[in-house]
Amino acid sequence: MFRIGYRTLKTALGAALAIAAAQWFQLDFYASAGIITVLCIQKTKKKSFQMSWARLLACVIGLVYAGVVFEVMGYHPLSVGLLLLLFIPTTLVLKVQAGIVTSTVIILHIYTLKEISGPIVVNELALILIGIGCALLMNIYMPSVETELLRLQSELEDKIRRILHEFSVYVKEGDNAWSGKELTEAADIVHRAKSISLDNLENHVLRYEDLYYHYFKMREKQLDIIERMMPLLTSIDIKVKQGEMIADFLEELSEGVHPENTAHLFIERLEELQESFKDMALPETRDEFETRSALHQLIKEIEQYLIIKRQFKPKKAYAMFK
Repeated sequence: MFRIGYRTLKTALGAALAIAAAQWFQLDFYASAGIITVLCIQKTKKKSFQMSWARLLACVIGLVYAGVVFEVMGYHPLSVGLLLLLFIPTTLVLKVQAGIVTSTVIILHIYTLKEISGPIVVNELALILIGIGCALLMNIYMPSVETELLRLQSELEDKIRRILHEFSVYVKEGDNAWSGKELTEAADIVHRAKSISLDNLENHVLRYEDLYYHYFKMREKQLDIIERMMPLLTSIDIKVKQGEMIADFLEELSEGVHPENTAHLFIERLEELQESFKDMALPETRDEFETRSALHQLIKEIEQYLIIKRQFKPKKAYAMFK
């Protein structure tokens, strides 16, 4: 079904408002205010401010160059070419190249009128300010993405629970029918959630960090460790007592996947588990030795998994972490 997006609606409304305002002030080339608004409305508030500033500065530079070049060389096509040869490198040096298109429109206004004067400069500056102002006005409100982030968080934790549960089953029973699709699905969720989190951060221009982004970055690191566990699991060829104990721990760990930071409790439990292994008899066969060696390495990876979670210390109390 055809659907109009929120940004599309803002762009259409902003352009109409800018043109109406420019017409009301009886500005020449009033439709250009709508073009400027369309170009300045961005995905996030931060990008919108950046684009607006770049276009404003570039347009002022363009007016200065137009005044000098056209008055010295006359209003000829070659003058336009020379002006752009000077203007475009300047915007690149000042890192305001996003304003090249808008400024070119302003420059061509001057070329069309074949003169530059105080009223004309005021007219062009008014077009720029109205266009930018309407764009910023449209971007004051941004729809909240926190509901979507909470949903992705819940989905991700479900995937991790399933993965750890299947690891437990594998250690206990050996090969099973698990396809491992949750690993790929979890990675996709993290990728999407990080992108949304960054947009959320850029919509809060005075906030320098975003708890959601750090949360999903933490889970991404944990998924890397989970992937490292896979070859260790496949190298476990025989059943040993230590394996059963680790399997039980993995099952407990799967049930403890949630936003709260209780990793320290599991680390303590894991340390107790390792201490109990020291009191057990040494392996009697090569296969048992290799299996227990793989289990020992698996414990180290589980420990790293938990340390990453323990290091995640939110500085602000968001509802998702209460």
